[in-house]
Amino acid sequence: MEYELIEEFGFKYIETSGGKETLVLLHGLLGALSNFEGIMKEFHDRYNVVIPILPIMELPMLKLSVGGLVDHVYDFIRFKNFDKVHVLGNSLGGHISILFALAHPQHVATITLTGSSGLFESAMGTSFPKRGSYEYIEKKAQETFYDPAVATKELVDEIFSTISDRLKALRIVVTSKSAVRQNLEHRLHEIEKPTLLIWGHQDIVTPPFVGEKFHSLIKNSELHFIDKSGHAPMMERPEEFNAILSSFLDRNRLL
Repeated sequence: MEYELIEEFGFKYIETSGGKETLVLLHGLLGALSNFEGIMKEFHDRYNVVIPILPIMELPMLKLSVGGLVDHVYDFIRFKNFDKVHVLGNSLGGHISILFALAHPQHVATITLTGSSGLFESAMGTSFPKRGSYEYIEKKAQETFYDPAVATKELVDEIFSTISDRLKALRIVVTSKSAVRQNLEHRLHEIEKPTLLIWGHQDIVTPPFVGEKFHSLIKNSELHFIDKSGHAPMMERPEEFNAILSSFLDRNRLL
């Protein structure tokens, strides 16, 4: 099932238009729409599933930061006239989800984090990515997953293309450094919304102890581990991931 990428008023997004409640999915630093195919397939008719493209490559350099991306998500929510949304973020998308929920709690129904940055600085690269070596990029992509085969040639090609472009690579580094500066440990206690944490047992980017730390600091949270899964369990174990997410959303419906 494919959905048209909508481009209007400075926003790029996909929307399923199913269901009365909205589920907003926020991708990671090098994430793509394909990361969420399993979620889209499972929830497209029960929820209005929306994936806004984070403008990491489009924002003016002076505004390129985690805060700038949070502002973009807020502007998008207002543009779409959404009241309260269920927000789900992977990696950097989780970081943005948290900051969005802290800044605009009136627009948030629930939060779901998977392999989220925000606590573990090593999750974000802060040096210029190694360019020119396809084998190196392929190896790093494969390490993201428990099963290296998930890092398809198409996925590696896309990452390699981005990293090989010096200006795009610079934007990746700028965004990463901004995320590292925004460590959220001292603010997580402020989150009051129901929060679901889904972590891959074999995640080496944000290891399991990071999920446990989030759980200990967010009072209204529940933590689930998925075995044989790395940094993107929604891609590697979609059925298990969706079952956990479905149960959580059913228990926290707005309507």
